[in-house]
Amino acid sequence: MEELDSLSGKLLIAMPGMPDSRFRQTVTYLCGHNSDGALGIVINRPSDMKLGEVFEQLSLDSRDLDLANQSILKGGPVNRERGFVLHEAGGSWDSTISICGNIEVTTSRDVLSAIAGGKGPRRALLALGCAGWGEGQLERELRSNSWLVVDATEEILFETPYEQRWAASAALLGVDVSRLGLQAGNA
Repeated sequence: MEELDSLSGKLLIAMPGMPDSRFRQTVTYLCGHNSDGALGIVINRPSDMKLGEVFEQLSLDSRDLDLANQSILKGGPVNRERGFVLHEAGGSWDSTISICGNIEVTTSRDVLSAIAGGKGPRRALLALGCAGWGEGQLERELRSNSWLVVDATEEILFETPYEQRWAASAALLGVDVSRLGLQAGNA
């Protein structure tokens, strides 16, 4: 099997003809990728749930209305009840993995408590669920042209409006997704 460099810290941009409807027009941040598989968080599918509701469920007090109104993302079809906080580095949380550069992912409640109290990472997003690929699965999808790959930027992760992330991520490669066809293949 051919060896691929780790894609951790990259964005996967779904091609217009993505066969899996759960990932059509998605942008997925890869938190981990190795020979055993990959794990990522979809960063452009907001749910109807708001961060304030999560704070309330966890009995966390926050008076920041902008923060409370932030949408929770649908991070993917795997572990949909589990929260993943993607945030800029800094702080010391119980279950944090440093991904790439200034980006970390935390799955413990302490980071949410700090965010609610105004003492957490300045820029963060919360997703319920994640996307997962088994051994060699992502590599096969890449060879079948289901995804474009680009380096993640903090601007895309934390500043670009959700509905613009798909096109904005592709634009980092100089690609206009509105001009791409639905069929993909190899010449």
